[in-house]
Amino acid sequence: MKTDYDLFIDGRWMKPGARFEVRVPYDGAVFGTAPKASRAEVEQAIAAAKRAAPAAAKLPSHKRYEILMKTATLMQQRTEDFARAIASESGKPIREARGEVGRSVQTLIFSAEEAKRNVGEMVPVDAHPGGTDRLGFTLRMPRGVIAAITPFNFPLNLVCHKVGPALAGGNTVVHKPASTTPICGYMLAELFAEAGLPAGFLNTVSGGGGEVGDFLVAHPDVAMVTFTGSAEVGKHIRAVAGMKPVTLELGANCAAIVDSDADMDLALGRCATGGFAHSGQVCIHLQRIYVAGKTAGDFTDALRSRVAAFRIGHPLEDASDVTSLIDEPNAARVTDWIAEAERDGARKLIGGERAGRATVTPAILSGTQPGMKAVADEIFGPVVCVESFDSIERAVEMVNRSRYGLQAGVFTRDISRALWAAQQIECGGVMINDVPTFRVDQMPYGGVKDSGVGREGPRYALQEMTETKTVVINLTGAPR
Repeated sequence: MKTDYDLFIDGRWMKPGARFEVRVPYDGAVFGTAPKASRAEVEQAIAAAKRAAPAAAKLPSHKRYEILMKTATLMQQRTEDFARAIASESGKPIREARGEVGRSVQTLIFSAEEAKRNVGEMVPVDAHPGGTDRLGFTLRMPRGVIAAITPFNFPLNLVCHKVGPALAGGNTVVHKPASTTPICGYMLAELFAEAGLPAGFLNTVSGGGGEVGDFLVAHPDVAMVTFTGSAEVGKHIRAVAGMKPVTLELGANCAAIVDSDADMDLALGRCATGGFAHSGQVCIHLQRIYVAGKTAGDFTDALRSRVAAFRIGHPLEDASDVTSLIDEPNAARVTDWIAEAERDGARKLIGGERAGRATVTPAILSGTQPGMKAVADEIFGPVVCVESFDSIERAVEMVNRSRYGLQAGVFTRDISRALWAAQQIECGGVMINDVPTFRVDQMPYGGVKDSGVGREGPRYALQEMTETKTVVINLTGAPR
């Protein structure tokens, strides 16, 4: 399995001026090496994408479909290689990594299908008195060069969510993967080349955000930026991008409401998964749980028992439920936030200890206050805060007391209460009888407030990545 890659620019592998090591977060072992691009090398990638943009716009939709489908097929055939790469560079447990590969295949398939549906609509211009004898319609036109900047936590699927729709819409792409997890991005570029993607349509460059990311975002030949990451970096990107459109899928401190009539076994199982998958390093990680007062004690005790059974181990071991955070500084930050909450009166019911290089044992906090970092900010670690509520109105108020608004969950058997809560909760998606961590890849996905702007999911990303062009034909004088 190849783990050392060069830059991928204009359909060719190019030796970089510098390289860096990619390490397994769990134990620090070297997994591979990746290129550290200079600004001159990023300039080459942008120039290649710009040269290829006219050809990408003209490529028939059936060809786009075929290339995306072939890439999906190749990926499925190499599931284990991709899963091992995901587990090794991101620290994700291998079982979850295999799931990410399966999702990535589906994302490419959905993108391929959207390539055939990238159409405008008829516009009834004659509905206006001034539009008599005119025929109107819209076209969906590619934007051109799209800069795709992706995070470490889903180093394959979130790349597919940007590259797939961009190519389906007739754009070209310059992709910058996260510096901690670049290998999957280069492996994907390799697949696209094997599938017959023309040179320059996809270019992959890795390196630091200050050296590569800002230059890429601000470059005048980049037509659009699509980014997934923290709210702070997203705001910086929006400022640097100027007038070019951006889609930003940012952070969250997602919450779930467990009402007194909920199916408790269902809620417990889903909350245990949503709170601790990938050590909580998921944008829609379940960070806050609000449980009806009469059931809160039993729910918390049962959740603690489930968490105690999690097995901590190496990401490549099939039995591992929890491995590590992406690096030691983030592990230290998470334990610091837990300690701060305890100092301010919260109770740590289980976990929250450092174990090994970058591992934090799964933790449950109770007795928290809204201003604590573990509640108010995105912890991005294996921590959930469980509190009780006395009315559904109060629970919704507690969910909304956040600067974020990505997704939320509501567990109840009362459909009226569920729909009322769905309308009142301030976020991009509400999952009924499920955790906010639920996502399938064709659904519209994105948030409000500090959770970002725009939507992902191939159909919705494709709309963001294309322009609407209006065409009106004057039929005056035509035979009647």
